[in-house]
Amino acid sequence: MSAQRAAVLQCGAEMKEKNPWHTPVTIIITVIGVIAIVALVTVAVLQNRPFPQKYKYGIVLDAGSSHTALYIYEWPAEKDNNTGRVEQTHSCKVKGPGISSYASAPSKAGQSLTECMQEAVQRVPEKRRGETPLYLGATAGMRLLNMENSAASDSVFQSVKKALQMFPFSYQGARILSGQEEGAFGWVTVNYLDDRLKQGLETTGALDLGGASTQISFVSDNYNGSESPSNSVTFRLYGNDYNLYTHSFLCYGKDQALRMTLAHQSQAGPGTVLDPCFHPGYAEIKNYSVLYDSPCVSDRKPQGAPATFNHTGNGNFLECQKTIKNIFNFTDCKYSRCSFNGVFQPLLQGPFGAFSAYYFVMNFLNLTDTSIPLDDVKEKLKRYCATPWNQIRQRHPNIKLKYLAEYCFSGTYILTLLTEGYNFTSESYSDIKFIEKIKGSDAGWTLGYMLNLTNMIPAEAPDSPPLPHAGYVSIVTVIAVLIFILFILSLRPLWPSCSKQPQIV
Repeated sequence: MSAQRAAVLQCGAEMKEKNPWHTPVTIIITVIGVIAIVALVTVAVLQNRPFPQKYKYGIVLDAGSSHTALYIYEWPAEKDNNTGRVEQTHSCKVKGPGISSYASAPSKAGQSLTECMQEAVQRVPEKRRGETPLYLGATAGMRLLNMENSAASDSVFQSVKKALQMFPFSYQGARILSGQEEGAFGWVTVNYLDDRLKQGLETTGALDLGGASTQISFVSDNYNGSESPSNSVTFRLYGNDYNLYTHSFLCYGKDQALRMTLAHQSQAGPGTVLDPCFHPGYAEIKNYSVLYDSPCVSDRKPQGAPATFNHTGNGNFLECQKTIKNIFNFTDCKYSRCSFNGVFQPLLQGPFGAFSAYYFVMNFLNLTDTSIPLDDVKEKLKRYCATPWNQIRQRHPNIKLKYLAEYCFSGTYILTLLTEGYNFTSESYSDIKFIEKIKGSDAGWTLGYMLNLTNMIPAEAPDSPPLPHAGYVSIVTVIAVLIFILFILSLRPLWPSCSKQPQIV
């Protein structure tokens, strides 16, 4: 036993003398292990580092008949199924009237846009301004001006072009949108914001009411474009094709409809017009030349009429409806079915979003809740119209008298247009939803227009990780296995072993 013990002690002494961590092999293995660990950490960091989101911007100016508004849109530089995901980030209402009102002083049309354009410069990052497209779309107000005086229309556009080109954006032009475009892009806006296009859900129809025109747009199973193909618009979004019915009625915006209604009541050139669409006690002196200064009514101006007339109100809702119906033609129709003025319209289908003046008027009247029976809505409007003018003024001291005086007419016109014109019934009236914004973006044609234009803007290639996921997993696995093997090998010098085994005799 003493000999065996001596051998063990000798072996231990040999191992002490030979420190394994000082051997060249161990040092090499350790260095390789450290390099492998550093490589593993580096790959992990590079693979998983966050990349800053890149955005593009677009600016659209909506030059309407009564005012102009600027909208700034933002979307990720990469595309989502060929359509940029566009969101409204800012809006600015231009002070003053619409650009069509500057026909006699065109230079002021461009000047009016300066303040909102300066806001746009502050809102769009400096490095993106030069590539940010800037568009101006003019609607029914400029359509009417172009019909009446094309030279004046051209002068207004020249003024606008000169003003907009002074800003550091990519000016893409100013033009008049057709009524079809206005209606179709409004439909795109409503359905895009509700995520109906992306998810392939049943679409929502669009009802747009401006000052000079009104649009209706919807998809119907009963319409494939064969009947009245001029009302058909086909386009592709999110990989889906849509065949849309749309029609724009020029002169049937609320302001021009009021002109036509007053023109109908003043055909004989009377000195006083007793108007059932204005409150009892309302009285204003109005100018015949101003009333008939529009292509919608200019051919009806009575001969030999006095310069002015006394416009008074008696606030009778039912009589107001009868008066308004006179501006529609419900008899002529060469198609299977029509809305009014001989225009084809398929059967209404699905829910509808009503925006612009539809919302602002009905919101003022506290009538945006369409779950209220239609008869109750009419009764409330009847009571409102019958309210004396002096009481209305006392209730709303901060609203301009011109706008305040017209709410009875506008509310009655909206109900008449929807029910008598577009054929909504007591049952289908609840399918309408009066909307101002959807998910922070204004309802209107401009977002749909911007969404369509993003298909023509080249997308930047998105930043991607240096390795595909499969490659990343493979490299991490190999390095991990290598580190484990190296670790095991590094322990080999520590394994108990001696060059000589003790002899037991």
